[in-house]
Amino acid sequence: MKARETVSAYLKRKKGFILVSHDRCFLDGCVDHILSINRSNIEVQSGNFSTWFTNFQRQQEFELAQNVKLKKSIDNMQKAAKRTSVWSDRIEASKYGNGPVDRGYIGHKSAKMMKRSKAIKVRQQRAIEEKSGLLKNLETAEDLKIAPLPYFSDTLVTFSDVVPIFDGKNVCQPISFIVKQGERIALDGKNGSGKTSLLKLLVGQQIEHRGTVAIGSGMILSYVPQDTSMLNGSLSEFAEANRVDESLFKAILRKMDFSRIQFEKKMEDFSAGQKKKVLIAKSLCEQAHLYVWDEPLNYIDIYSRMQIENLIREFSPTMIFVEHDLAFRNNIATKSICLAADTRRVFARGTRIS
Repeated sequence: MKARETVSAYLKRKKGFILVSHDRCFLDGCVDHILSINRSNIEVQSGNFSTWFTNFQRQQEFELAQNVKLKKSIDNMQKAAKRTSVWSDRIEASKYGNGPVDRGYIGHKSAKMMKRSKAIKVRQQRAIEEKSGLLKNLETAEDLKIAPLPYFSDTLVTFSDVVPIFDGKNVCQPISFIVKQGERIALDGKNGSGKTSLLKLLVGQQIEHRGTVAIGSGMILSYVPQDTSMLNGSLSEFAEANRVDESLFKAILRKMDFSRIQFEKKMEDFSAGQKKKVLIAKSLCEQAHLYVWDEPLNYIDIYSRMQIENLIREFSPTMIFVEHDLAFRNNIATKSICLAADTRRVFARGTRIS
C-alpha cells in the first residue's frame, strides 16, 4: 500500500477487490453455502456467492485500514521508546561529574523514564502481534497485458461448410462463418459437438473433416489448448522450447499468483489450475493476429478469471474461443457460434443471423 493512500483508493487500484465483472446470477442461484479456501485458513459461510464476496471485501477493507492504523502507531511508539530511552540515559549520566547533586532523585527519575520506555515497548510488541494477524488472506489481482498484432485485412479466417468427422460420422451440421479483425467469437454447443475439433483444425492439427478453413496469408496464431497433459519439465525449459521471453513469462505467472518456489518445480507436479496458467501466460507473451483459446478458465481461481476478463476487455484482441462459463462468454464475446447436431444456428449477441 502506497504512502498516504486511502483504503478505498488502494482497493480501487487493486481491481480484484472491488470488481467482479462476472455475472453472479448462476452461482447465486445454485449455492446456499460457500466453502472458501483462503491463503491461511478454510471458511464455510452460509449464503450465496454475492453475500460471501461482499463480506470478504469488507473484511479486507477493514484489515487494510487496521494495518495502516497499526503501522502508524508502531512507528510512533518506536520513536517514543527511543526518545524515552535517550532521556533516561542522559538523566542517569547527570549524576556524575556535575558537582553535588541529589543522586537519589536523579536515579528515581531515570528509573521512571526507563520504566516508561519499557511500557512503550510492550505496547509496541502487542501492536506488532496484532498487525501480524492481519491480511493473511489478502488477495490482489494485478493487471495483465497482451500485445495483439494488427492484420492487414479485415478478414482473418473463413470457415466454409466445415464438419468435423469422428468414427466416420459428422459431429455437427456444416458450419460457415468468418472471423474478422477485432471480433471475439465464442463457440457454443454441448460436449462432443465439435468445438475443440474446429479450433484444432484452425491451428493446423490433422482432424478428419469436410469443408474448408481458409486462413489469411502470413497470419500468426497463439493457441491455448484444453489439454495440459503434455506439460513437463521446468518452466525455463518450456519458455525456451516455445521461444518466449523467460523473464516476461515468469513475471506474468507471478501476477497470476505463482509463488517463486513454483519456478523450481517440474510442471508435471503442478495443479491443473497452475498448468492452465502456464499455457495462458505463454499465450500472453506471444504477439499474434488471432488468439485461439480452448476452455481457458478450466480450474482457474476467481481472481485470475477477473484478470483474464479485464485483460480481454481492455486490449480487445481478436479471438476465437471455447468456454463453458456463460457469464464470461456474455461479457467477452462479440459473436457466438452455436454448433448443434440437428440444426445450424449462428448467433451474434443473441440475434439469429443464419
